[in-house]
Amino acid sequence: MVNRVQEEVSEEEVSEKEAQLIKRIKSFNKVLVAFSGGVDSTYLLAVAHQTLGKNCKAVFARGPMMSSQEEREALALVEHYDFPLEVINFDALAIDKFRENPPNRCYFCKKKLFESFLDLSQRSEHFTVIEGTNASDTQDYRPGRIALQELGIISPLLEVGLTKAEIRVLSRRRGLPTWNKPSMACLASRVPYGDSITAELLQCIAQAEAILHQRGYSECRVRVHGEIARIEIPQVDFSKFFQQYLEIIVPLQALGFRFVTLDLMGLCSGSLNPSQQEVLV
Repeated sequence: MVNRVQEEVSEEEVSEKEAQLIKRIKSFNKVLVAFSGGVDSTYLLAVAHQTLGKNCKAVFARGPMMSSQEEREALALVEHYDFPLEVINFDALAIDKFRENPPNRCYFCKKKLFESFLDLSQRSEHFTVIEGTNASDTQDYRPGRIALQELGIISPLLEVGLTKAEIRVLSRRRGLPTWNKPSMACLASRVPYGDSITAELLQCIAQAEAILHQRGYSECRVRVHGEIARIEIPQVDFSKFFQQYLEIIVPLQALGFRFVTLDLMGLCSGSLNPSQQEVLV
């Protein structure tokens, strides 16, 4: 796996930021951590649980936005560390704007999801809901952030200025297995804005990416453009891909894709997002 702690990180600075994070979490009596099993939410949960003990709980949303493999890994992680967790069922496909898939799709999904978390927090003795947005996320197109702000959801990692690279360093210090985990994203992010999202489409994407994972591509995206599957993997994996491409093309065609392509630009997180110029317009 590629070493992801690549940008220069000051050990002293990350230690200070973690101290600020612990202080911030201590300011809450009780917290409910939105947990997905990714790098950021796992680190936040680990710190919050160590800081507040029984006054820290986690909530995990089970639904079509996440592959079954990611769900199993997330729940196994919680069980390993014995973090208190509540699992809720959340069907994003019940949201009209999610299915319609406009450029601000994430706003509608996040709004409904975190309203569910807030309802749970009210039933759980008024726990403060916190989530794992970090400082690096501000460089990307994230319409869901608006929903979080409207609902008053707290983002402690962002507040203390922790970047993704710094969170990986601190996660490794704590021995968290997620420190070097590839970045995760909702399966709907593989569908161009404006194309309708269905349960069958999300399942097909999950199966297509599972085929790549089984062949050793831990970092990958399968973007769907009608009958075309556009594969994004790191450029360093191209040579391996060309040696085994038939092992990938055949099962993807069996899923219903007429054409299977490799994006020569390589893996690009958020490649379907609008540019900053388009957002401003």
